Amino acid sequence: MSSAERSPLFLPAIYVGGLVFGLGLAISGMARPEVVLDFLQFQDFGLLFVMGGAAVVTGITFFVATTFLGRAPITGDEYKRRVKSFDRNVVIGGSIFGVGWGLSGICPGAAYASLGIGNYPILWAIAGMFLGAYAQGYWRSARSADATEQEADHATSQD
Repeated sequence: MSSAERSPLFLPAIYVGGLVFGLGLAISGMARPEVVLDFLQFQDFGLLFVMGGAAVVTGITFFVATTFLGRAPITGDEYKRRVKSFDRNVVIGGSIFGVGWGLSGICPGAAYASLGIGNYPILWAIAGMFLGAYAQGYWRSARSADATEQEADHATSQD
């Protein structure tokens, strides 16, 4: 199903989902970096319960949806598993994400929710996320262009 065929409820559902997620982070205190840093220093395990509760709700939802529904209700997309290979990029990206999370005390979703509760210094962390994403995109594009150029050179040398 293309984006033109999606339900008119698709974008409102995304916005409502983001709002509920942000409110949940704010109410649980997870939008405050000091709470996350306390968790990472083994001083407050509240985050463990928040994440565990979210995992249980998500697991039940995915089980029910994939068992009883053939397609996603709003998008009409088929439920299917998307498997990502476990490679060097996953390890490096996960490590960078973890270090950033530990240094700033906040992950990307919670950083935006943190803005909503008035934590404006978090803009530095958000700027770092954007800079990192831009650098990764630039690096990947340059690497892809180099690979394409090498393939073209190899093809012409074969002729």
